[in-house]
Amino acid sequence: MQDILNWGFFFSGLTAATPLIFAALGGLFSERSGVINIALEGLLLSGAFTAAVVTYQTGNPYLGLLCGIGAGIVTAAVYAIAVLEFEADQVVAGMAINFLMLGLPALISGVIYDSTGSTPQIDKAQKIPVIFGGLSYATILALFTVAVAWYALYKTPFGLRLRAAGENPEAADAAGINVKLLRYSAVIISGVLAAIGGAFLATGQSSLFTRGMSAGRGFIALAALILAKWKPVPVLFACLFFGFTEALTIQIQGAPWAKINGEPIPIQFIEMIPYVLTIIVLAGFIGLSRAPKALGQPYRKEK
Repeated sequence: MQDILNWGFFFSGLTAATPLIFAALGGLFSERSGVINIALEGLLLSGAFTAAVVTYQTGNPYLGLLCGIGAGIVTAAVYAIAVLEFEADQVVAGMAINFLMLGLPALISGVIYDSTGSTPQIDKAQKIPVIFGGLSYATILALFTVAVAWYALYKTPFGLRLRAAGENPEAADAAGINVKLLRYSAVIISGVLAAIGGAFLATGQSSLFTRGMSAGRGFIALAALILAKWKPVPVLFACLFFGFTEALTIQIQGAPWAKINGEPIPIQFIEMIPYVLTIIVLAGFIGLSRAPKALGQPYRKEK
């Protein structure tokens, strides 16, 4: 066990938690405003694919990050229009975005690179740089973003209005708050943050985009959000829990003691650990966590 619990494991856990933190904080803003964001998976993929393509073409990971954010904004705007203007079912619309982003990057990649499975490999020098021990600038930014999210939600008029829109949109409207505009803003913020997580996934944690590379991280981020009861600082700890769980599965693979009857534990059983924990969290905590009262409920301004 001492071979697993080392500095490499610590930095690996932080790296694995980074895209989860960004995605969960994005979901936090959206859902505190009253809009369910099942589309986090698709937002991660849109940011990851765009960042990977732009970074490969230009050799600049920061330009790739900015373009990934732009893709996240566009994807989030499509989702926001569907659920806020046309009042589409938020869960169905979110899943539609996820399915769209599973197929669209493969189609575009096939046209550009003649490969639907992945984009070309990014040179190591073009990846998001690390400071020491494998700790990335993106990880530090994620930790800083948690503090910014806490301050924005609890110490600013914007945060007060956002929480009011998610708890009682009628009262917020009566107080002169534009609920629809506020929800648009929250969904766009979720697109920005989730896209940053996706960009890091493709150009920091990895060095290319592969089809479906988010691998359920958007749903794990939602589970972390529920576990954290829609609060920024607990979101950080919930994401770290899932991140270190993912790092543990990597460390277990190939460990000499990870055997059953003398045979190595099948890798599929090890890799499923984070997803089993996600199911347990959703099953055990979803009834104990109090979601914003107006979550998932479309709001029509009375004329």
